[in-house]
Amino acid sequence: MEEGKYIYCIMHNGKYIDYGFLGIGDRGDKIYTVGYKDISAVVSNSPIKKYSTSRENFIAHEKAIEKVMENYDVLPVRFCTITEDEDIIKKILEMEYDRFKGLLNWIKGKKELGVKAIFKKDVIYNHIMEKYKDIKALKEKLSSLPPDKTHYQRIQIGRMVEIALEKEKEMFKKKISDTLSPLSVEVKDNFTYGERMIINSAFLIEKDIEDEFDKEINGLDEEYGNIIKFKYVGTLPPFNFVNLIIQTKGL
Repeated sequence: MEEGKYIYCIMHNGKYIDYGFLGIGDRGDKIYTVGYKDISAVVSNSPIKKYSTSRENFIAHEKAIEKVMENYDVLPVRFCTITEDEDIIKKILEMEYDRFKGLLNWIKGKKELGVKAIFKKDVIYNHIMEKYKDIKALKEKLSSLPPDKTHYQRIQIGRMVEIALEKEKEMFKKKISDTLSPLSVEVKDNFTYGERMIINSAFLIEKDIEDEFDKEINGLDEEYGNIIKFKYVGTLPPFNFVNLIIQTKGL
């Protein structure tokens, strides 16, 4: 199989740096920089092929970027971007120099943090029963009747609970957003999965306010932790705000 260069990210340093044998694909390929002026592409040797979108491959891609992020701001490159050789990489850096520099200057001093908020299963439904008296009253009324006589009423209760859950999600989403969004440069709301997930969001913040952001997360947990489980992750490669698509063909 023909060999090429797998591109992980773009960084703001033109010097050669060896990041060790962390390359994608379990071959132990070395990750290193290919520079042009004061920027570089972080690359490793790789077969020219389509990598499967497996967890293992995504983690390898991300780990390489995280290694660079220990000391530099980076622009993540889209998963499975492979070109033929270093000469083409240098040509890409030259052609895209102004764009890459502009993005690197924009991302400088910032970091991505991930926040998920999920209602605790038993607690939220008990909360709904206490808060929405019409649902509670109907459920109590049906509890003494034979199930075969109350089929449609039970379906009605299920729909009422669904509507109430959506109302609670919207209310708490606004509370969380009103607390965290003012501290952020940008916010990306990602797909929420499962009926109890309130938010699945990425926040791009200035690094020097991370302590304040942490404090607000802790405050939300103290206030709503009885009903909501918060999952807070950082520092992440800024995939949600920069994920470069590099044209590698025809160069």
